[in-house]
Amino acid sequence: MRIVVTNDDGIYSPGLHVLAEVAAVFGDVRIVAPDVEQSSMGHAITHARPLTYRPITIDGFEAYRVNGTPADCVALGCHHWDRVDVVLSGINLGLNLGNSAWHSGTLAAAKQAALLGKRGIAVSAPVHENEPSFESIKPHLARLLDKLLHAPEVNLLNVNFPAGEPEGIRWTRQSVRHYDGHVVPGKDPMGRTHFWITVVPIEQTEEGTDRWAVENGFVSVTPLRLDITDVEALNAIEEQIPLTLEDA
Repeated sequence: MRIVVTNDDGIYSPGLHVLAEVAAVFGDVRIVAPDVEQSSMGHAITHARPLTYRPITIDGFEAYRVNGTPADCVALGCHHWDRVDVVLSGINLGLNLGNSAWHSGTLAAAKQAALLGKRGIAVSAPVHENEPSFESIKPHLARLLDKLLHAPEVNLLNVNFPAGEPEGIRWTRQSVRHYDGHVVPGKDPMGRTHFWITVVPIEQTEEGTDRWAVENGFVSVTPLRLDITDVEALNAIEEQIPLTLEDA
């Protein structure tokens, strides 16, 4: 099995190195990751300038620093290495739950893999005052990958670890809650105005969702799909407002 390991925290992130170490048990690993942090870049693709990469060695792994986004890294990694089977993205320094799926660079890398016909698995862990305890995550991650890499064909998965020792693993759905957005003004050391953008959830977490699982101490595993069509709404509006060639 050929495995590309990437992330959005940058090629020197400790989570990336741990993921590569665990992944090496299951196949040949090559690291292709951004040369600087690319968090919350979403599925951005570099198109207005050429990309470059620099080969390096990390913990004995063949690795490449890319001056682009996580999705760029996956595109280059799969282009330069024939027959890639799976792309693992992470371990992200911070959770990627619910609405964050829309802007997560970690998850975008896994989505890019799925777009290229590969399997993509994003892995994230919570960060508070300190980095996650990757050593405690490693055995749980190894057992989880052993299941997921040999599971029935599921092309895109989002995995999130809870804080502390996991109580178990749960299949979950994405938590989509409404948020109250806030723009918080401030001043920089030169006296210039700047702004922080933050959000606060205004709805309770539903049982069975990714956020509920992590809040209750479980590892959350959410199968995702590339087709984001609202099929229920499409069926309803086709009946309510039928369109014909004459409407064009």
